[in-house]
Amino acid sequence: MKVCALQPKYSFNSIDLNDCFNGLIELLDSCDNSLDIIVLPEYSDALADVKGKDGYYNAVKTYGETLLNKAKETATRCNAIVFVNAGYNTPNGIRNTTYAIDRKGNIVGKYFKAHPAPSEVKKDSEGGHELDVEYSYESSSPYVLEIEGIRFGFLTCYDFYFYENFAQIAREKVDVIIGCSLQRTDTHEALSIICKFLCYQTNAYLVRASVSLGKDSKVCGSSMVVSPKGEELKNMKNDVGLLVCDIDVNDKYYKPAGFGGNLKAHYEYIEEGRRPWLYRNGGASVSKFDSVMKYPRLCAHRGFNTVAPENSMPAFGSAVALGADEIEFDIWSTLDGVLVSCHDATLSRVSDGEGKIYEKTYAELLELDFGVKHGEKFKGLKIPTFEEILQKFAGRVIMNIHVKIWDNEFENPMIEEIVALIRKYDCSKHVYFMTHSDLNIKKVMEYAPDIKVCVGWDGNKEDPMSIVDRAIKLGAYKVQLFKPYFNEDTVKKAHEYGILCNVFYADDADEARKYFEMGIETVLTNDYLTIYNSVKDDYLKRG
Repeated sequence: MKVCALQPKYSFNSIDLNDCFNGLIELLDSCDNSLDIIVLPEYSDALADVKGKDGYYNAVKTYGETLLNKAKETATRCNAIVFVNAGYNTPNGIRNTTYAIDRKGNIVGKYFKAHPAPSEVKKDSEGGHELDVEYSYESSSPYVLEIEGIRFGFLTCYDFYFYENFAQIAREKVDVIIGCSLQRTDTHEALSIICKFLCYQTNAYLVRASVSLGKDSKVCGSSMVVSPKGEELKNMKNDVGLLVCDIDVNDKYYKPAGFGGNLKAHYEYIEEGRRPWLYRNGGASVSKFDSVMKYPRLCAHRGFNTVAPENSMPAFGSAVALGADEIEFDIWSTLDGVLVSCHDATLSRVSDGEGKIYEKTYAELLELDFGVKHGEKFKGLKIPTFEEILQKFAGRVIMNIHVKIWDNEFENPMIEEIVALIRKYDCSKHVYFMTHSDLNIKKVMEYAPDIKVCVGWDGNKEDPMSIVDRAIKLGAYKVQLFKPYFNEDTVKKAHEYGILCNVFYADDADEARKYFEMGIETVLTNDYLTIYNSVKDDYLKRG
């Protein structure tokens, strides 16, 4: 089978867009009927550095239809399967799309780039292209398209950097990976390493098409064909033209699975010994990041604490199992520095013990029963540690973490220890801290600027604007309003400054509706299921 990658010239000057596109068309016209597979680079309808949303959308409008018609014509003229990356219009905007066109000129598949690049996600006001990326926030398996008995997998540009996805592709037993790409800042050597690693991991061929930045450039380019052994069969570096190579899609690579082991594909050998709990969060059970999860939301305050003891693993698990977008819980430090979850500083209401949590060692707390006061069936329940909560639920739900030791301005706020656990369980995008201590908010924002902080009510009963004014001054992204010490003007002012609003709390459905109508983004509740069922149809629909 003869495969071909097209490598046209690319310009960083948008004035050259038309010349670059015509150069690509000339390359397509030079293809002949000896070819079986033809692959074009990413953004084949925008082969120059177009600026902003208008620049990209206008390029797609100008060249997209012409490109697709030419690709279809080339497929029929050359009796070849053609893969072309171009814009695809949806009601939400344009998607970065690789079209698969069969030998008769029919579009038989579309691959939407799994990992849109930051420039594609950003709004026009941020200098981005503002593409439709909503699909990329949903769980999905690797896209595999079978044509003529050949299983094709797909990676587009930024996709090549997500090595954790290679194992998923390998399990699909693909024969050829189609790589429409730009990767304008990587060297030829780096691109070669990435692509060899990909093919060795997946036991598949790669046909990668990119663009040339000029004969002397050491970056970008590198349209190439790589074998399942991880061998680079051909690499164009930064030449302009066609890369043509013969491959046998049935030629797989098998090796001994360990010394003296049976012959297996590399990924099969790896799967035998995989320990997924050692790695970062991954898979369909991971929820959307806080920054992209839609509002309004309902937050299970102290977990679903009407059915299980508050701030307990059963309460958190119940909320997560019911699909809660957020859970809220509180953390304290024991006398010996173990972070534990409990609302009160004192033990008498929630356990069979007495005294202050922070005056007890963790071992002493383990002697207490934190379930029996909720009901006999929870007798013997132990206080959970912060790490135990993260071990079980990190990445599965947004966590509103009320750090009580910051409220009380402990001598040691344990900021480094708390952040280290967030890092360990790879959930910085799924959590935010809540405290009313402005001093500690400043410290946290300085130490871990990637982890968001919510400003809590500081006891000011006189000025409903106080909490928002503090958030503005601190540069925080969210406030947690405390009823009844706020009003509609509080919410309005917060929104004027781009600050999101939580409210504590609503266990009555009418009250929850009132808060959502007021524009509150997140309502905390102790009775998650009752309130959810009452408001879901009007406020919590998920697209």
